[in-house]
Amino acid sequence: MTFTEKAYKIFEQAITDYHIQDFVDAEYHNPYPERSIEYFLYLKNRIDTVQWHLEDIIREPDIDPVKALKIKRRIDKSNQERTDLVEMIDSYFLEQNRDTVPQENALINTESPAWAIDRLSILALKIYHWQKEIERTDATEQHIANCQSKLDILLEQRKDLSIAISQLLDDITAGRKLMRVYRQLKMYNDPNLNPMLYGKQKK
Repeated sequence: MTFTEKAYKIFEQAITDYHIQDFVDAEYHNPYPERSIEYFLYLKNRIDTVQWHLEDIIREPDIDPVKALKIKRRIDKSNQERTDLVEMIDSYFLEQNRDTVPQENALINTESPAWAIDRLSILALKIYHWQKEIERTDATEQHIANCQSKLDILLEQRKDLSIAISQLLDDITAGRKLMRVYRQLKMYNDPNLNPMLYGKQKK
């Protein structure tokens, strides 16, 4: 089993586990050893899954504005946690390839392995929810047919993205591509960098 295949199975497991209770504040148990790569992959998708449903909730037409703001702040925090986890996963790949000597003509990829895996995690969520739309008993045949056509595209994307990630990992291990990680360096959550935050502190 390739790393990509293993990651996708863990994402599916995390999505299934979430929907047992289907509640954004539900307690849960990460079944993998703490700080293992499997642990981080499961946690990554758990955060993605909760955020997916927070994004649904905040779009409720009659949502209380105070509640909506709290959810928006929670989504912001979730985005930071997602970014931190992506960087942890990339650190795993850096460690795995620390002894790799890049070839003289080694290329640089447009994104790191973990950011591609981040897209695979979101893709797993899309596939799950489009499949659920197809299974609806209260939907029209036209709705189901439209959803099936979207799902077919997503499944093709999953195939292509999985191959691309595996190829990237193989290229890095073989030294054909450089393992470069650029930290996101987000400013808006840092009280020393966001003027709306450090401006408040001066008052």
